[in-house]
Amino acid sequence: MNNLKLRTAGMAVSAAALSISLVACGSSGPAGTGASADSATMWGLTGGDQPVFQASVDSWNKSHPDSAIKLDFFANDAYKTKVRTAVGAGQGPTLVYGWGGGVLKSYVDAGQVDDLTGFLKENPDVQSRYLPSILESGVIDGKTYALPNNKVQPVVLYYNKEVFEKIGAEPPKTWDELMALVPKFKDAGVAPFSLGGQSKWPDLMWLEYLVDRIGGPEVFANIAANKPGAWSDPAVLEALTKIQELVDAGGFINGFSSIAADSNADQALLYTGKAAMILQGSWIYQGMKKDAADFVSSGKLGYIPFPTVEGGKGDPANVVGNPSNFWSVSSKATEEQKKTALDYVKDGMFNEENVKSLIDSGAVPVVTGIEDKLAASPDKDFLTYVYGMAKDAPDFTLSWDQALSPAQGDAMLANLDQIFLKKITPEQFASTMNATIGK
Repeated sequence: MNNLKLRTAGMAVSAAALSISLVACGSSGPAGTGASADSATMWGLTGGDQPVFQASVDSWNKSHPDSAIKLDFFANDAYKTKVRTAVGAGQGPTLVYGWGGGVLKSYVDAGQVDDLTGFLKENPDVQSRYLPSILESGVIDGKTYALPNNKVQPVVLYYNKEVFEKIGAEPPKTWDELMALVPKFKDAGVAPFSLGGQSKWPDLMWLEYLVDRIGGPEVFANIAANKPGAWSDPAVLEALTKIQELVDAGGFINGFSSIAADSNADQALLYTGKAAMILQGSWIYQGMKKDAADFVSSGKLGYIPFPTVEGGKGDPANVVGNPSNFWSVSSKATEEQKKTALDYVKDGMFNEENVKSLIDSGAVPVVTGIEDKLAASPDKDFLTYVYGMAKDAPDFTLSWDQALSPAQGDAMLANLDQIFLKKITPEQFASTMNATIGK
């Protein structure tokens, strides 16, 4: 995957701390695990990888009772605010779960996470197990501050083959074909696209891919580099216009702004046949494999690249999404907690058991030498497709809300929500976002 390039922002951030009280959705606590109030702590996300992380930590705690880890899970949307607030206050977990990019840079600038470069030099086997381009995503200013902890996560256009067959349609290869399908599905009483608009970040996948297809990856690279006026690039304005044209055409399911991705309600609309398509991360395959096993195993789930846009500059093989999620180690943890965390990263992660659990869940681990394992999986078609998407991508752009500084990312999602709701124009969006550059 050496040809994989990742666009990430390198910008400092000064964001006011938020006060929020959230209850963990699940945990691996002291009872029966050996974990105590002084144990290393880890926060993860509910959903696809939750059973994998749980099994990994349970196995670790069983064999390392004197260096147990306390694991808590949080829903995605709540977690992103909670972890930034906690880390900013010096009260984050020992192992900080993240996405790299601008948020990681904000932690580094504030001295909240440890430099792991020396750890990798002392443990070459840890460094060599990762796909090199993915490992690079945890590097800030030439030093490693985060290590990949799970799977490759490109954004995929999924479709319900059964719904397509009912109206005699083919999956769209171009934007014009996509738009032409909208009235056909509406006439059949099916929403063309599901969308978890309440969560806001699913909206972003549409902007990311359209901007890339229209203007190429350089457009966002300029935004990430704080180039003045970068949000007014014609590709951004055209992408926003196309989104609003799709909204006007009735492309998204009614009430999309009240559908939450955290509850998997958006993917349920696809496999129940209420929606024909959904643009979402490769991680929702894990949810559908669990919640709609018959739908997945019977071959009714289809997946394709995002369509091309006529006259666009972007390579059709370019990908957006998340190269992986990452562990950083809190600089505020005790020396004992840090040792436990790094010992776990070294010996508890990506061992045979952990790699098998990830693949069995329907995910592609970010490690080398797994081609044969993917090929032997019941989910081999999807897994090899996702692996190929990432491996062969001329450019793999990190999700913009993670690549940018937290302040910019929040403003972008709030304003993009307004675009989808038709409350502001593309020009207003660009003007508002240009004012955030450098913040």
